[in-house]
This record gives sequence, C-alpha cells and structure tokens, in this order.
Amino acid sequence: MTLFNDTDLFTVGNSPKRYFDLPDLHLMQFDGFIPKEDADHYYTMLLQDTPWKHYQMPMYDKMVTAPRMIAWYGEQEESGESAQPWTPALLQLRQKVEQETGLKFNAVLLNLYRDGNDSVAWHSDKEHRIRRNPNIASLTFGQTRPFRFRHKTDKEVEQLEIPLHHGTLLLMSGTTNTFWEHHIPKSSKLMLPRINLTFRRVYHLATL
Repeated sequence: MTLFNDTDLFTVGNSPKRYFDLPDLHLMQFDGFIPKEDADHYYTMLLQDTPWKHYQMPMYDKMVTAPRMIAWYGEQEESGESAQPWTPALLQLRQKVEQETGLKFNAVLLNLYRDGNDSVAWHSDKEHRIRRNPNIASLTFGQTRPFRFRHKTDKEVEQLEIPLHHGTLLLMSGTTNTFWEHHIPKSSKLMLPRINLTFRRVYHLATL
C-alpha cells in the first residue's frame, strides 16, 4: 500500500461549518478547515516524521496492544515526561485551531489508523487530567472514517455518525465528553491511513 502518494484519493467534505443540536451535545464540524493542498502536506509530514508507537491498554483481566498507533506532544511540565516537545508543524496547527476556536491548548494526542483493522472502542476521554466538560479539538488527515456518538444514559437519543474528512476540524465542548461516548469502528473495506490530532488542555497532577 502506498503511504505518501495517495493524497489525491482523500476527500475534504462539503459542509463548511455545522453545529449539532442534540441533548447534552456541543459539537462543531468544519469541513475543509485545512485546505486540501495544506492537508496533503501535513498528512505526508506527520505520517513520515512522527515517532509512532504501539501502546498497551487494559481489557478485562489482561493488557492488550491497542489497534492503532499514537504519539503524545506537549509541555513536559504539564503533559508528563512521556510527552514529545512540540514540532514546528504541530505548533502551526495548534495556532490555527486556537485562532478558530478562541481556546488555548497545551497538548496534542496523535492517533494513526493504519487501515480498516485499526479502530477505537466506545469511550469518553478520562477526566483526571483534562477535568470535567473539557474542550477537545480534533483534526483529521487522510482517509475519511465514520465517527460515531451515543448518549451514555438516555437511550431514546439516536446515535450520531459524522464522516471525518481530510482537513476536517471537529470541536467537542461543553458537556459532550461528560454525557456522550464516541468511537471509530473497524471496516472490512480497503482503508488508507488516517491521522487524527486531538488538541486538549491538560493539567499537572499537582494542580488537581
């Protein structure tokens, strides 16, 4: 599979900015936030230059390798010793996201979904470092994948599915993380690599 010459296959979506009106959900989707040419550039650079690594996660009574690869960046005194220092490209992207959202972020988690076998199970982000009702800004580069939401307690609320395209910005804020879970399912279809960046504000453990 080609990794760096497939950007002509990626779609950017056609919904410039959209807000969703569902209980306890504060969500903004901005297709084409990063223009196609720039998104191609960031995709190639991040895919090639990021020190991607596997990581272990608990599942039932054992540890398993997560079905995706990650990298963690931020200020070490706040994000932890495992954080890589910001790169010029990530600082550029953080600045763009902060200008659009009016928010400040000090860390970013990168996820690499290599193909349709990579996924993330239903979850909401842990609050012990990002506090309750956090703002999480998500940038997608590469293959379009469906991003699904379900309410944690109100089963009468229908699930929501959003296609995250090449260059799309998704902002999850307010009570979204508190009351909703999200996931990216596996796919039997041929899937090219997708890179996802989630910018967040993390807090030093001593300040909690």
